[in-house]
Amino acid sequence: MSFKKLFGNKKLPIIGMIHVGALPGTPYYGKSFEAVVHKACQDAHIYKKHNIDGVIVENMHDIPYVKSNHYEPEIIASMTRLCSEIKQILPKTTSCGIQILAGKNIEALAVAKIANLQFIRCEGFVFGHVADEGYIDACAGPLLRYRSKIDAQNILIFADIKKKHSSHAITNDVNIIETAKAADFFKADGVIITGKGTGDPANDNELQQLKENLKIPVLIGSGIDYENLHKFQTADALIVGSTFKKDGKWENDICEERLTHFLEKVYAIREKI
Repeated sequence: MSFKKLFGNKKLPIIGMIHVGALPGTPYYGKSFEAVVHKACQDAHIYKKHNIDGVIVENMHDIPYVKSNHYEPEIIASMTRLCSEIKQILPKTTSCGIQILAGKNIEALAVAKIANLQFIRCEGFVFGHVADEGYIDACAGPLLRYRSKIDAQNILIFADIKKKHSSHAITNDVNIIETAKAADFFKADGVIITGKGTGDPANDNELQQLKENLKIPVLIGSGIDYENLHKFQTADALIVGSTFKKDGKWENDICEERLTHFLEKVYAIREKI
């Protein structure tokens, strides 16, 4: 699998977020897993209706997150069921990926393999950092070995670098270009840049620098909205969550009016680039 095969020749692919409801065992779980599945499938149907280019399924409502050393089999089982259901709804032309918070990259790869997804979003691929959940260690070596072990080389790994909701003081002497080059050297299939938190835009100057210095794709992973969209039109893909939600808040339902408005501008930009 390659990035080009994933999205074809489409310019500026848009990847929408499916923030599944709080899962069993987490503080905000609503005691009905079938309701969680139903809501996630509703979101998938909306994205299908609007011909979105890709989606990422993420357990963002599982606040507070725990690291992968706190193994939660019910979370992995839930995400496998959810991704399988969503994959059946989406057209074959819609790429589907997964992220399991926090830092459960090997687990995400396993779910992607079983649910026939095409990519994962990975935290802590290269260089350690301090996140809300604590220290997140680099995982590229074990992750790629596991991908080979389960014969999942066709599943792409998009790696966050200088990730949001994190402190990067311990790698302050390693700039974002060097970090991205390390991710490339360690065989990431693309890198993702973000702002400081959910809904905060990335730095468009950093995007241009990365595009000039990397051969692998550069994706934007936060803060894209109708007003700043034009600044990021050179990105290889845009991951959009909050902007598609009611009032622009990630925890709300998808607002089809906001989604339509945004995609109309994307189509206009595609005609010019």
